[in-house]
Amino acid sequence: MLKFLRKYYAVLTGLFVFMVYLTTLAPSVVEIDAGELATVQTTLGIAHPTGYPLFTMLGYLFSLIPFGFSKIYQLNLLTAVWCSLGIMVFVYSSKIVLDNIDVFKNKKKLVAPKKVKGKKSKENAAKPAKTITEIIPDDKKILAAVFGGLILAFDKTYWMQGTSVEVYSLQLFLINLVILFLLKAFIANENIEKIKYLNSWLVFAFTLALGFSNHMTTLFILPGVAFLYFDKFGFNKKSFIRVILMLTIFIPVLVLIYSYLPIRASQNPVMDWGSPTTLAKIFRHVSGEQYQVWLFSSFDSAEKQLNYFISNIPSEFLASLFIAGVGMVTSFFIARKIFIFLLITFLFTIGYSINYNIHDIDSYFLLAYVSLGFFSVFGSLQLLSYLKKIKKHPYLTPSLLIAVFIIVEAYFNYEAVNQSDVYTFEDYTKAVLGSVDKHSIIFTYEWDYLVSPSCYFQLVENYRRDVSVVDKELLRRSWYYHQLNTVHPALLSGMKEDVNDFLHAVAPFESKGKFDPNLLEYTYRKIMTDLVATNIAKRSFYVAPELFENEMQRGEFTLPEGYTLVPDLLLFKVVKGNAYVPAADPNFKISFPAAGTTYTNNIQNFVGSMLARRALYEMQFDKLDRAKIYIKKIKKDLPGYVLPQGLAQVLEK
Repeated sequence: MLKFLRKYYAVLTGLFVFMVYLTTLAPSVVEIDAGELATVQTTLGIAHPTGYPLFTMLGYLFSLIPFGFSKIYQLNLLTAVWCSLGIMVFVYSSKIVLDNIDVFKNKKKLVAPKKVKGKKSKENAAKPAKTITEIIPDDKKILAAVFGGLILAFDKTYWMQGTSVEVYSLQLFLINLVILFLLKAFIANENIEKIKYLNSWLVFAFTLALGFSNHMTTLFILPGVAFLYFDKFGFNKKSFIRVILMLTIFIPVLVLIYSYLPIRASQNPVMDWGSPTTLAKIFRHVSGEQYQVWLFSSFDSAEKQLNYFISNIPSEFLASLFIAGVGMVTSFFIARKIFIFLLITFLFTIGYSINYNIHDIDSYFLLAYVSLGFFSVFGSLQLLSYLKKIKKHPYLTPSLLIAVFIIVEAYFNYEAVNQSDVYTFEDYTKAVLGSVDKHSIIFTYEWDYLVSPSCYFQLVENYRRDVSVVDKELLRRSWYYHQLNTVHPALLSGMKEDVNDFLHAVAPFESKGKFDPNLLEYTYRKIMTDLVATNIAKRSFYVAPELFENEMQRGEFTLPEGYTLVPDLLLFKVVKGNAYVPAADPNFKISFPAAGTTYTNNIQNFVGSMLARRALYEMQFDKLDRAKIYIKKIKKDLPGYVLPQGLAQVLEK
């Protein structure tokens, strides 16, 4: 049994983590990009920049396996697989580091042998000195690697990636592979077999290309890679020739995988973000040009993100952060090179990420947390050395202590990451789509709550595919009109001239040429108004509440003359005149998780405010009984929602 555990410790750790992750797995679509990414994987589409071709293709292949689950659950399951595999590779890599501690020292130090009484000094002198690696028992190294892996696995942000569809799940697996093959190449001995030695660096280049083909945050590891590489080889002709050889592997692999984007885009997939069919469009998409406006935007935003990271990190690891701290000190003394590599990686990841001004920044810190995971391995190793008391079971006491740290971390992070009861986004999306008339248009920019989830339910599960969900913000992009024509061919049929005028105005803006901002804004606003005007006679048109509360109040979006808005369940309906317009009873059911998040709480507010508006609308026409129906729905399903003044007392009448 012990022999089995010693042989398969990394695999067993990954399997254990996977079983835990299953208990927190989301059963359906969740917030932000999950709906879009699941749709792209299932239909072989093009995702938002930078495209994530490897993630898309691997997800598509996995979605073909006939498990019998819904597609979204199956793809959520795949994220748990990727994250668990990442931990398995991490544990294996950690053991490699501990097996080669002397390689990572600045100078190879030998430990003098102890003198044995009764023996001649000549005999003592004949005994070879032991290296640090040799004097650390193998079982201790395995335990330290496993403990470090579990500390990383139950880090809040790492764990969250294994609960629902996200590109960072695959990224965690790939970045751990990159680190593994970097370590293997670094510790390899050139004098043993030169061809095999060169191949180890070529394999590293191959895995690095896989990382970049999934997510550009792979670049965070490059400064640390440069440190280890040039520390080993120095700045000389041979080292640069070797870099060129690695590029002959790296570049073709990267180009081959990214060629998926133009090939698939030319086939008009239902999800075709950016429509990258030309070199210019491919470059804009792969470089994430539209998001670069949020990079290095200001010192204030960087300070805000840094403060967030500092204030948040204790909740990431909780008590286990102490073990990582011990490991930083330990690695500094016994494995200086790996300490510097991890420190560079940690600092560069933080330094770059804080300059990205987005609200969901947590996943950009993942490589920093992986670095802390490696420090935790050294911390565990040190605690296993200091706290052993019983000779028969020397590692029992320290192991129990470290296990307590890990259990505390897992216990408190479990509630934060648990999505096993989250059906809120499915319920809300289906309630919105189900509340509108046939062949309706919904005009919104609730990407995180409605647009992204509706991609999945409409295009994968074919739920209310007759409804056209139009994203107001994506109308600013030329490619979006091509996608609308693919999915909803009749939608823009009455406004070809408007579309052509806008596309002509936006072309120099997208190519970074000289453009007329006034003309661009004018044609864009005309597109929005005429979208209503050219369709209202043929189909119902609905406006989401965020548009009413923001753009319409500021005059950026106006309805055609003679039309107004009426609250109609979860949306506003565009109607002509001021006569009373009936609405259906609120028979939908939206479930909310026991532990609410910012996103699920926002949905409660969306639903509550729209039902309250409908109740007030009914009261304007003296329809008190109808108003009570909506108020009762609020009080029954949304107990935390505070009713507006004047509605709370209606039920007493």
